[in-house]
Amino acid sequence: PSIPARMKIMTAPKNPLLAGALLMVAAMLAMTLMDATAKALQQSGLHPLQVVWARFTSQTVIVFVILSPNLRNLLRTRYPAMQFVRSVFLFGATMCFFFSLGLMEIASATAVFEIAPLLITILAFLVLKEKVGVRRWVGVGIGLCGSLLIIRPGSEVFSFVTLFPAAGAFFYGCFAVSTRFLGRGESSWTSFIYTAVFGTLVATLIVPFYWSTPSGSEIIMMSIIGGFGA
Repeated sequence: PSIPARMKIMTAPKNPLLAGALLMVAAMLAMTLMDATAKALQQSGLHPLQVVWARFTSQTVIVFVILSPNLRNLLRTRYPAMQFVRSVFLFGATMCFFFSLGLMEIASATAVFEIAPLLITILAFLVLKEKVGVRRWVGVGIGLCGSLLIIRPGSEVFSFVTLFPAAGAFFYGCFAVSTRFLGRGESSWTSFIYTAVFGTLVATLIVPFYWSTPSGSEIIMMSIIGGFGA
């Protein structure tokens, strides 16, 4: 079937809650692989901005290869301003977290970033007016307390670099909520295209100032990181 037809099949599972949970698990696995690749690239000597560029550019290539037959139709959006804002959120989340990977251990950065689901719950309640039960509010409260134990603001353990993954979590929370809003009346493929292209354009304007010639193995990792991001 055509891409729109396949999309309709994908978005109409028999058990949407189970499908959503499994997709979320798969997304977290892909993000973990992407972050590990980003960490490896920075450890090999590449600047975080070059890694950000690789992440979005390789994803854009994948987008155009997969969606080229219907690209013109999928570029039509009912919410151009929201697509722009959503793209800014994802770019900000990627920038902040990738920078943190160059300054912290990946486990520590990820631990701080885990406030994102809590922020998403809060933002969904405030912005999308979704219902959040007592048990979830209790879970959010416990989660925030746990995050404060990890971040330890005001202590000697706390450092400025901790703010990078925390800011990344905030941007990611805003990105997730805007994705949920757009999902009500916009093709997920359309959102997929705009975030990739926006990130590529912005990163391409910046990366020449931080460019270093990658090795063969680095080129391979720069190519696959966008696959994980996609």
